[in-house]
Amino acid sequence: MGKLKVKHTNPKGLFDSKFYSHVVTVSGSGKTIYIGGQNAINSEGQLVGRDNFELQTKQALENIKTALASENATFNDVIKLNIYMVEGCDPAVGLKAFKETVGELEKPPLITVLKVAGLANPLYLIEIDAIAVVEEKENA
Repeated sequence: MGKLKVKHTNPKGLFDSKFYSHVVTVSGSGKTIYIGGQNAINSEGQLVGRDNFELQTKQALENIKTALASENATFNDVIKLNIYMVEGCDPAVGLKAFKETVGELEKPPLITVLKVAGLANPLYLIEIDAIAVVEEKENA
C-alpha cells in the first residue's frame, strides 16, 4: 500500500477553522488506534475535579495522552474526537482546558461535541473518545 498519508482539509464552501478539520482521509500502510471514552478517573481510580469541568476535561485529555503513548502515538496522530459534555458545562472552558493540556495542533482533528443530560456516573461532567492513525512500522 505504501507510506501512510493522512490529509486534513476544510473544503471550499465549509468554514475554515484552525481548531478542527471537516475532512480527514487516510491512505497507505497505517495502524488505527481506537480509544474508548475517557473521563476524569485517574490511574488510582479516583475522580479528579469533582464539580469542576475544567479539571475533569484536563484529566480526560491526560488519559487520552496516556492511551496514545501506549501505542507510540500523540495528539498529533488523532484524527477524530467525540466529546460528550453534561448540559450546563461551558464549551469555552473545555476549549481553554484543551489548549492548556494539548496545545495547538498543526493538523486539528475532526471533532464532534455533544451536550448530554448525563453520563454513566452522575459525577462525570465530560467523556472523550478518540481515533488516531499512525504509520505501521515494518518488523526488521
